[in-house]
Amino acid sequence: MSSSQPPQRHLATSPFAPAPEISVETFACDDLVQHDAYGMGRVIHADSAAVIVDFRTQKVRVPSPFHKMTKL
Repeated sequence: MSSSQPPQRHLATSPFAPAPEISVETFACDDLVQHDAYGMGRVIHADSAAVIVDFRTQKVRVPSPFHKMTKL
C-alpha cells in the first residue's frame, strides 16, 4: 500500500483555482547561495535529496525543498 496519492484533477468549470505546483530550486557544486539562518555560502556537494553548503564557519547539510535558501 502506497502512502502517496495521485494528484487531484482540476475541472475547467470549477470556480476554485488549482493548487499551485511547488517548484524546487536545483543547485550544483560551486553555486553561491544565501541562507536565511547561515548567511552566504558555497555549495560543495549536491544531490536530489539535499545539498552540503560551506558557510566558512561550518558545513551544513540542507535538505530539499530549499525554502530558506536562494541561489545568488
